[in-house]
Amino acid sequence: MKRVALHTLGCKLNFAETAALGKQFEQRGYVPVEITDTADVVVINTCSVTEHADRECRQVIRRAMRHSPDAFVAVVGCYAQLHPEGISAIGGVDLILGASEKFNILRYIDEHEKRSQPTVVVSPVGEIESIAFADSAGFRDRTRVFLKVQDGCDYHCSFCTIPLARGGSRSVAANEIVDQARAIASQGYKEIVLTGVNVGDYGASTGSDLLSLLKDLVKVDGIERIRISSVEPNLLSDELLEFWFQEEK
Repeated sequence: MKRVALHTLGCKLNFAETAALGKQFEQRGYVPVEITDTADVVVINTCSVTEHADRECRQVIRRAMRHSPDAFVAVVGCYAQLHPEGISAIGGVDLILGASEKFNILRYIDEHEKRSQPTVVVSPVGEIESIAFADSAGFRDRTRVFLKVQDGCDYHCSFCTIPLARGGSRSVAANEIVDQARAIASQGYKEIVLTGVNVGDYGASTGSDLLSLLKDLVKVDGIERIRISSVEPNLLSDELLEFWFQEEK
C-alpha cells in the first residue's frame, strides 16, 4: 500500500491546493498519512512570502526526511518557484515543481526511486496564464470547504513575493465555481470559504466581480454559510458591503 504525506506551509489557498493534490494521490491508490509518519512519497507545498517562510520550508523538508529517509521527496509551490536552486542544494530532494507544474505532480513520480539530483520543472512566472481549480472537499474530513476562486496578484507591494511566485491576477469562471459549490453541497458540506491571493480582485480577468459571484453563490441550495478569506480594503465597495451585511448566508 503506497503512502503519501502532504504538508502545507502558508495560506488557506495553499491548503486548498494541497487538498487537490491529495485527492489526485488518493485516486491513484495512495493512502494519506501525516508528515511525521513513514511515507513512500512526501509532498511539501511551500510558501515564500517572508524570509521566515523560506527558513520554515527548509526545516520541514529536513524533518520529513528524518521520518521517511527513503521517501521520494517533492517540494512544490511558491518557494519552489522562486528558489529552486536553493532547494536543490538540500540533500534528499527528488523533485521541484513550480507554481503551475505542481498540479501535474503525478506525471513525475511514477516510480519512487531516489535521485542523485532533483528533477526541476519551473516555468517563468510570466508564462503562467491558466488557473488550476482546487477545493478541499473530501480531504481529511474538514467540516468546511476551502474553494479556490482566484490566483495571482497585480499589486507589487515591496514586502510581498506573490506576484513573482504566482503571476498576475486571474479568476475561475463564475459558472464553474457555482457548479463546484453545488457538488460540495451534495457531499453534505454547508460552509465554503472562498480563497485566493486577492479575493477582492475576483473577476478582474473575466469581466465579472466578487459581488456578482456572491449573488450567484447564495442561491446554491445546501450551502448555509459563505466565508471570504481576505479582501483588500480598497476593494470593499459600498455595494459589496451592503449585500454582505443584508445577506444571511
